[in-house]
Amino acid sequence: MVKKIAVLPGDGIGPEIIEEALRVLGSVEKKFKCKFEFTFGDIGAIAIEKTGNPLPKKTVEICVDSDSVLFGAIGDPKYDNNPNVKIRPEQGLLGIRKELGLFCNIRPVKMFESLIESSTLKNEIVKNIDFTIFRELTGGIYFGEKKLSKDKNTASDLCIYSRDEIVRISHEAFRAARDRKNKITLVDKANVMESSRLWRRVVKNLHEKKYKDVNLNYLLVDNAAMQMVINPAQFDVILTSNLFGDIISDIGSVVGGSIGLLPSASVGKKSALFEPIHGSYPEGKNKGIANPIAMILSTALMLKHLKLSGPANSISKAVDLAIQNRKGTRDIFPESNYTTSDVGKYIADNIN
Repeated sequence: MVKKIAVLPGDGIGPEIIEEALRVLGSVEKKFKCKFEFTFGDIGAIAIEKTGNPLPKKTVEICVDSDSVLFGAIGDPKYDNNPNVKIRPEQGLLGIRKELGLFCNIRPVKMFESLIESSTLKNEIVKNIDFTIFRELTGGIYFGEKKLSKDKNTASDLCIYSRDEIVRISHEAFRAARDRKNKITLVDKANVMESSRLWRRVVKNLHEKKYKDVNLNYLLVDNAAMQMVINPAQFDVILTSNLFGDIISDIGSVVGGSIGLLPSASVGKKSALFEPIHGSYPEGKNKGIANPIAMILSTALMLKHLKLSGPANSISKAVDLAIQNRKGTRDIFPESNYTTSDVGKYIADNIN
């Protein structure tokens, strides 16, 4: 059966890491009985330059018509450095999440044994890191009403959540916890935010009615950020809102050794999008220094979602082999001379 994949390279290093992910998928096609059909679309700054729209209608149509979406990166200094710009690349990513109903962002954080020395934390703190963040993706402050006074001296962003939005991602997180260590931590700011107090009530009620077998804990987001540095191995499944999830997943990437290693999945009822958690890294564009591993691991997550567990596991094993043999870019191995393409080829050549 042919799987239709929408490919959105995006900006910065996006096209380079996407190229290596497709190289790996080419090896998967040769080694396993599966076939992929790729359709490319523009999103972000490149789409603005071509059409004036960070999310062209054609791109949405391509994604809707596909079994899954592979996304590279988004963002450009031209827009980052100008606060007066009304149309921004990031609107494309927020838009595609909304269009496809991708309400649940899943970000696994795992410490590779051979990269323990790369972490900024002590070895004994990071050696057992293995947790997953479930971040609500289509609600909260990013999508709430935004206001700027006429004199431009006062601004506000509304953080709004409904019970249904909280329930649907909580189900996903609780089910995942059951398949792991049966432990879930809700991260919020319930001491000062009414929206966080709603999260606590809804999650507590759901826990009591359907998931009493799962160990539920609560942490305020500031304490959670501290705990992720002091003792990250204590976490198993973390459930949180859009803004807090954005922040703590970046903390997770640092304690794990490199932001260039972490994949993510954004899923909805019908669609799913897979991307590395890092940004577009424009200063590294076309220099061959971008780490493609997070993008390649995101591809493995995509294959699992498509019920292709064998090929997905093969990619994960090839990545493990690359890291064990120090076949990586300089962000994880400072002495390395391996380029983005070298790393992608090594992983592709070891798909078995």
